[in-house]
Amino acid sequence: MINHDRLLTKFGVSMKFGDKYIPLEKFNKMREESLKNPEKFWGEQAKCLDWDKTWDKVLEWNPPYARWFVNGKLNASYNCVDRHIKGSRRNKAAIIWENENGDCRTLTYYELYREVNKFANVLQNLGVDKGDRVAIYLPMIPEAVIAMLACARIGAIHTVVFSGFSSDALAERINDAGAEVLITADILYRRGKKINLKNIVDKSLLDCPSINYVVYVHRDKDNDIKLKEGRDYLWDELMKGAKKYVKPVSVESNHPLFILYTSGTTGKPKGVVHSTGGYLVYVTKTMEWTWGINDMDVFWCTADIGWITGHSYVVYAPLSLGTTTVIYEGAIDYPNPGRIWEIIENHGVTILYTAPTAIRMLMKYGEEWVKSHDLSTLRMLGSVGEPINPKAWEWYYEVVGQKRCPIADCYWQTETGGHIIYPPLGIQNIPLKPGSATFPGIGIDADVVDENGNSLPPNKKGLLVIKNPWPGMLLGLWKNDVRYRKAYWERIKNCYCPSDYAIKDEDGYFWILGRADEVLNVAGHRIGTAELEHVLVSHPLVAEAAVIGKPDEIKGEVPVAFVIPRKEIDDKKEAKEQIIKYVRDTLGPVAAPTMIFFVNKLPKTRSGKIMRRVLKKLILGEDLGDLSTIEDNTSIEEIKNELSDFVYE
Repeated sequence: MINHDRLLTKFGVSMKFGDKYIPLEKFNKMREESLKNPEKFWGEQAKCLDWDKTWDKVLEWNPPYARWFVNGKLNASYNCVDRHIKGSRRNKAAIIWENENGDCRTLTYYELYREVNKFANVLQNLGVDKGDRVAIYLPMIPEAVIAMLACARIGAIHTVVFSGFSSDALAERINDAGAEVLITADILYRRGKKINLKNIVDKSLLDCPSINYVVYVHRDKDNDIKLKEGRDYLWDELMKGAKKYVKPVSVESNHPLFILYTSGTTGKPKGVVHSTGGYLVYVTKTMEWTWGINDMDVFWCTADIGWITGHSYVVYAPLSLGTTTVIYEGAIDYPNPGRIWEIIENHGVTILYTAPTAIRMLMKYGEEWVKSHDLSTLRMLGSVGEPINPKAWEWYYEVVGQKRCPIADCYWQTETGGHIIYPPLGIQNIPLKPGSATFPGIGIDADVVDENGNSLPPNKKGLLVIKNPWPGMLLGLWKNDVRYRKAYWERIKNCYCPSDYAIKDEDGYFWILGRADEVLNVAGHRIGTAELEHVLVSHPLVAEAAVIGKPDEIKGEVPVAFVIPRKEIDDKKEAKEQIIKYVRDTLGPVAAPTMIFFVNKLPKTRSGKIMRRVLKKLILGEDLGDLSTIEDNTSIEEIKNELSDFVYE
């Protein structure tokens, strides 16, 4: 097990390791109030939004269904745009957009307001009404945000599909949601290439009977789009005749704001449904509590809007707070490894929120790329998407943050809406432990339990659970109550179970160890792949690692590791022996990889997720399936070459 005491670090004058610390009073008091009297507490917090009608009841809890601010009425678009143009933020930058070529576009809150109103009228003219579903399949461009807010303005429910998904994945989500209109583009730009979305859309729509209309953002002006008469229209043409004002539709707090599909371990993707009122209150407050947002902040969350992080902390929370949000279309290391730092310098970014995968990739390029740019505007950093290993945390803090920017390592899911375990740095400075997401957030009663729901002592690995409802939690799964109950509420009685392993240390800090359903069964021992990867990347030779299980006649499964080295390795056999010994000493002999492969790249999606299913199929010699979301196909060829003459270690 990882030695957490060794990793304890404290912000302030002293950066000494090994200090013990009890959190300060302000956070504890707020958290105690939120759990003791949640209705009173959240009723006060909900005043962060403008409501058309005050709720009759703060919480209606009929396990496992929570309804927040019952019969309260509001509009998410109004709260993200309209209310800001009535004051000093009218001409403040709402969105700063940039692409790989360095092309920039800035929309003030007033300009965003105008565009959202016009596109809301476009949707109305296409017959979209309150409760109708609209699919959005767009790259990271301002039109994606405009489309989301326009849907919210008229009470339509949007379902955003990541623009890296294949035609089959797009069709499956459109059909499940019953979307009637699709908003898309002809192309997206990635690593200097044009990726044809139109072809993907055309193939999808062969099997999408619910779609009546398609709206295209025409980006490649050198080429015409072949439109299907009566179905396909151009964004710019429709916007020319649109009205400049559409009155926001006031919806009940629990009216669905969006459906967002998340992959299950088996079966088709789950359509997670989030409310309007509870969700918007929760993401607004968690952003405030995590970052301490002020009017001078320029916030850059590098996530795609096709994921929940993009919904919550690229669009809804920043705009609800009147913050400037940065949107970048492209790879953060293209056309060179300094691209991300160049954007921070050029736009004066004050908070950077990115994934550990990205941090480890940037580490590999070296410090010189970071140090050649002025990052003095940064005041805070953030990590999201997976547990961050201590080595990456320390590099992020020391090199990027220059030992002055605290790191908010945030744990949450599509289903939770917003952060649920995170450091409340917007409320007070607290000591941070590299690799720990710190404490359950305000209003979150979390615990680590065994399979029978019994609380476990410190440093004992178990299942993470939440014992109470919170405003950001999902309303349910789209048209699938049975799956909702089974997926989240049946494993541990009376608790929401995210299916993640965790431990709680003696100071109350939570450490997320990865998916409980992503485990290897090695000779009867259950080993989390994330936990094993966590140990691998703490070795001095390892920059990044991915672990999969290979079937074994004797042990059931054996771990196989794909490793990106930190430097050129002369003697691979000796290096593998060192790493295997390190894993044996750290986690135990049963966790030691049977095979280690050194590679320069891992197969990843364009959002930075490692495609472990591809690695497993490569090991097993099986068909790789759909590779439409892969970032770089050369990673596949390199691994195939490595595997062509592999031997057991």
